[in-house]
Amino acid sequence: MLNKLERKLGKYAIKNLSVWLICAYVIGYLLQLMGGSGVIADLIDYLYLNPYRILHGQIWRIITWVFIPPSDLGIFTVIMLFFYFSLGSSLEQAWGTFRYNVYIFGGMIITVLGSFIIAGIYAAMGDYNNMYMVGYYFSTYYINMSIFLAFAWSFPDMQVLLYFIIPIKIKWLAYIDIAMLAYDFYVSNWSNRVTILCSLANFFIFFFMTRNYKRISPREIRRKQNFRRQIHPSALRGKHRCTICGRTEEDGEDLVFRYCSKCEGNYEYCQDHLYTHLHVKR
Repeated sequence: MLNKLERKLGKYAIKNLSVWLICAYVIGYLLQLMGGSGVIADLIDYLYLNPYRILHGQIWRIITWVFIPPSDLGIFTVIMLFFYFSLGSSLEQAWGTFRYNVYIFGGMIITVLGSFIIAGIYAAMGDYNNMYMVGYYFSTYYINMSIFLAFAWSFPDMQVLLYFIIPIKIKWLAYIDIAMLAYDFYVSNWSNRVTILCSLANFFIFFFMTRNYKRISPREIRRKQNFRRQIHPSALRGKHRCTICGRTEEDGEDLVFRYCSKCEGNYEYCQDHLYTHLHVKR
């Protein structure tokens, strides 16, 4: 389905989407710095994702809530924004612009739908105060978290420097984030819980949609077994080998190998090291 959509709509995909997201956050931070009260504060209030107001004509809120920054401004916030920009740009290079757009906008659409669901539940319960406050709990924080989870899923063995000192594989950071999400889900109200579920739903839906289920079908497994019995064992050795980790096709059927056009020489890398290696120069 994604391949068909890409052929039809791929030309409309927004390139460097991570840059546009960062620019939206910058505008949001500037508005927060400019106004604590008055006209600017009223303007910020008109940006939040408020289902009740949207149903009463303020439809721009479906888009403008993206300008609400995911956290307060500080030095660590700036570092994290650069970090998420790097992750998003790497995912866009690995997946392609269209699929990255589908992932980000899919998360936003699911979040908007989730806000309407939780507002409807509060309305059905007669809790109108919480219904009016639903929009203040929704921001792109958990969408950013889903970007990190997607990157960790795609490149689990990539190492990063925690606090610029400690080398750690990104998959372990992903496990920590999942534990934090579980804790936030436990201690939060239902508005935050729905926001967390929406971000995780986007992650799972996208990756289940992009899996190749044909390779695990009984027919395909039987075909591979027959092929291996008929072919000579010497022909089963891997034809591709990663320059960094030494893995071949035998280490995983889903591994993808590519030659790097920026390295001087024939150097081949697996999907986990294609965008993270140091280029070889003669």
